[in-house]
Amino acid sequence: MGKKSRDVFITKNFLLRTKQAQALYHDYAKDQPIVDYHNHLPPDEIAADRRFDNLTQVWLHGDHYKWRAMRTNGVAERFCTGDASDREKFQAWAATVPKCLRNPLYHWTHLELKRPFGISDRLLNPQTAASVWEDANALLATKDFGVRGIIEQMNVRVLCTTDDPVDSLDHHLAIRKSGWKVQVRPTWRPDKGMAVDEPTAFNAWLDRLGAAANVDIRDHSSYLDALRRRHEFFHAAGCRLSDHGLDTVYAEPYTEAQVAAVFAKVRAGQAPTKAESDQFKSAMLYEWALMDHAKGWVQQFHIGALRNNNQRLFTALGPDNGFDSIGDANYAAPLARFLNRLDTTDQLAKTILYNLNPRDNEVLATMIGNFQDGSVAGKLQFGSGWWFLDQKHGMETQLEALSNMSLLSRSIGMLTDSRSFLSFTRHEYFRRTLCNLLGDEMEAGLLPDELELIGEMVTDISYRNAANYFDFGLAEPAKAMKGRAKLAKKK
Repeated sequence: MGKKSRDVFITKNFLLRTKQAQALYHDYAKDQPIVDYHNHLPPDEIAADRRFDNLTQVWLHGDHYKWRAMRTNGVAERFCTGDASDREKFQAWAATVPKCLRNPLYHWTHLELKRPFGISDRLLNPQTAASVWEDANALLATKDFGVRGIIEQMNVRVLCTTDDPVDSLDHHLAIRKSGWKVQVRPTWRPDKGMAVDEPTAFNAWLDRLGAAANVDIRDHSSYLDALRRRHEFFHAAGCRLSDHGLDTVYAEPYTEAQVAAVFAKVRAGQAPTKAESDQFKSAMLYEWALMDHAKGWVQQFHIGALRNNNQRLFTALGPDNGFDSIGDANYAAPLARFLNRLDTTDQLAKTILYNLNPRDNEVLATMIGNFQDGSVAGKLQFGSGWWFLDQKHGMETQLEALSNMSLLSRSIGMLTDSRSFLSFTRHEYFRRTLCNLLGDEMEAGLLPDELELIGEMVTDISYRNAANYFDFGLAEPAKAMKGRAKLAKKK
């Protein structure tokens, strides 16, 4: 051992090109807590404080980003989702990493090895795989590397999981009862409640909903009653957000009689026409939005995924295994109609809009300005780069659109949208990217070379805006300035 190890890639100033960027990150962003208001982490594993036997279990299981890269690199499916051993799967990933140069996975991989494992003195490749495996596994065997220990090491204050209205939320209630200092809150994700295009699956879900709500769902009225009861149950369990995964936005005209007829048709096992389906989905989005507003929730809309494109592998493996891509639906007009209908009656909740197609950056950056009403700073948010866009370039283009067409200073920042407990470094990646962008412009004279002025905005975006935006009862941190002298305006 003897020698002090050195960072070979993820250095202290990774991504930070200028002295201004470095000061912004280290003095104003780095130590801010994390409010991870949207992810897909399993609450049962948090409740049980799951321990992982090895690095594959915590890092590769469920990670469709890595699986897509491995398949592209010629790795057989058994090393991704199949029956290969954990050690074999890790070796296959280690062999893929050097082929990921310029893919964000190369950055993420080494960020996640550095935090929380402290492995930064080597790059992951087939030759270093054994030592990385052994060092990470040794840490996973210690008391600080269960699920809760990892979350605490990453300075997380709040994390919001993604939950179906039929979920019991038993695990959330157990976490709350345990008195753990990190808030783990459910998020209402009712996508299956408008999926009428597949009557068999929809009716099976309705039966589960009826049992959970103790309602005999016979018609559309009793369906809404069941949803309201579950919405109230989620609120009592600490839920303060909803989330909707949409291929496009639905805002077609309809009458209550038409929607009731569509529900009856589907409940009888018949598939609706496209027009009927669009009417039903439009009605449900509106009803859920009213429920959210009444409870003071924040509603999120993730728009634009084209899902389950590979029918052969979808049939074999199911959803969320890496066979989704960017869609190209035109949804600006229906989104405007949807938001306007809610705003007309002053029932538009705080809203976050995310796009998956980068061509829609300016659409959403301008759309939010239509419905800001002065009641809340940043009431409507253009959400951070999502899924295929949560990499450096995607973040930068989102930040540019938001800056040019709204107020970057009011952004509520980053989230992980991940199923992995190691993905909290996405917040670090975002903060470094943000500080680098601002630091470059300070050096170029496009922004004032005033560290405290720009730094306070960085702290706001990293933590304080989210702490104020959501009803989580979070206190603002102390002023971020550590006393470092302001940078000279002239070198």
